[in-house]
Amino acid sequence: MTTADPQEFFALFAAERRPDPYPHYRRWRESRPVAALADRMFAVSGLAEATQVLRDPAFGHPEPEYLDPADRLPDQPVDESGRVVRAFLSLNPPDHTRLRRLVAKAFTPRMAEQLAPRIEEITASLIDRAPAEFDLMTALAKPLPVEVIAELLGVPLDDRERFAEWSHAMARALDPQFLQPPGTLEPAVKARQSFVGYFRSLAAERRRTPGDDLLSALVAVSDAGDVLTEGELLVTLTLLLIAGHETTTNLIGNGVLALLRGPDGLKPLGTDGEHAARVVEEVLRYDSPAQLTARTALRDTTLGGLAVPAGSQLIILIGAANRDPATGPAPETFDPAREPGRHLAFGQGIHFCLGAPLARLEARIAFRELARRRPDLTQSGPPEWNPTTTLRGLSALPVTSGG
Repeated sequence: MTTADPQEFFALFAAERRPDPYPHYRRWRESRPVAALADRMFAVSGLAEATQVLRDPAFGHPEPEYLDPADRLPDQPVDESGRVVRAFLSLNPPDHTRLRRLVAKAFTPRMAEQLAPRIEEITASLIDRAPAEFDLMTALAKPLPVEVIAELLGVPLDDRERFAEWSHAMARALDPQFLQPPGTLEPAVKARQSFVGYFRSLAAERRRTPGDDLLSALVAVSDAGDVLTEGELLVTLTLLLIAGHETTTNLIGNGVLALLRGPDGLKPLGTDGEHAARVVEEVLRYDSPAQLTARTALRDTTLGGLAVPAGSQLIILIGAANRDPATGPAPETFDPAREPGRHLAFGQGIHFCLGAPLARLEARIAFRELARRRPDLTQSGPPEWNPTTTLRGLSALPVTSGG
C-alpha cells in the first residue's frame, strides 16, 4: 500500500508555500497519486483518481447527524427530527437529487445570462472609477461578485458591504480542521448566525411581496408539490453566497495575476477581450479558486489499486489534479492560448457546480472589460494571499495603468 506521513501531507499547505504550492503538489502527485495517510484517511492528487472519486457513487458524503437541542450552534437549521439541514452540495441521493432539482428550477443558466448586461455595467463602472494605481482586488475582484450575487438575490444596496463580510468569515471556516488557525470558527459561526437571521427576515418579506429575483424564485419554487423548507432555503442561500462570491473573486484575481506575470500582460485576451472565455478556462485549470474538496467512501471499494474501506475520508487535491500531465502538454505552464481541456475546478458528476455558468460569465466579462479599458495594466507590487487553502485567492494585487 502507498502510505505517507500525515505531517508531510499537512506541510503541503504551510504558509510559506502559499504563494506557489504547485511544485510541492507536483512532487507529491508524481510519487503517490493516491496515498493512505492514516487509518481510513486518504489523499487523492492524480487526475484519473480524483475524477473517479468525484464521479463514482461509491463515494459521497456522511449522512447528516442528529443533534440534541443543547448541542446545536445558534440558529443552526435542523429538520423536524433534529437532523442537521445541509446544502445539497453535502448530501447524497436521493436528498441531493431532490434539493438540487428544486434549486436548479429557480437558479437557471438563463437567469445568469439575463444578468450579463448588468454585470457589464457594474464591471465597466468599477474599472472606470479606479485610479491609475490601484488594488485590483479592492477595486474590482471583490466588489463585482458581491454586487452580482446581491442583485441576483435582491439584497438592498445598503446591506451589501456586510454581505461580503459574512461571506469572507464563513469561507475561512471551510478549510479542514487541521488547517484552521485558532479563533477561526467563532467569527464564522457569528457570521452565519447574522446571515441566517437576515435572510429569514428577507425571505418572509418575499413571501408577502415577491420580486423578480432569485430569492423570490427559491421561496416559490415547487416540484410536484415539493418545496424548500425554511432550513433548506437558508442553507442554500449560504451556499450561494460563498460559492457565488468568494470563488469568483478568487478566479478574477488569480487570472489577472497569471496574465500579468506573463510576457504579454493582458494582450492574450485580445484587443477587444475576444479570447476571454478561453483564458478563463486556463485560469480554472492552472490556479483553481477551489483547491480542496472531500468525500467519504460509502462502501468498501478500491482506488488507484488501494483498498478503501467504507467510512474512509478522502481529501482531493484539485490544485494538484488540475496540473496532472493528463490534462495536456506542459501542465505547469500558464498558456492563455491553450484550448480548453480537462479540469476539476467545478467538480465532476452529480455535484458539478450549479453556479459554474455565472462564475464563468462574471470572469469573462471582467477580463474582457480590463482588456478594453486598461490594456496596459501591469503589476506594481507583490501580491498578498488570503490565509485559506480550500479557497485559494488574493487579498491584494497592486496594479497600475495609464488610466
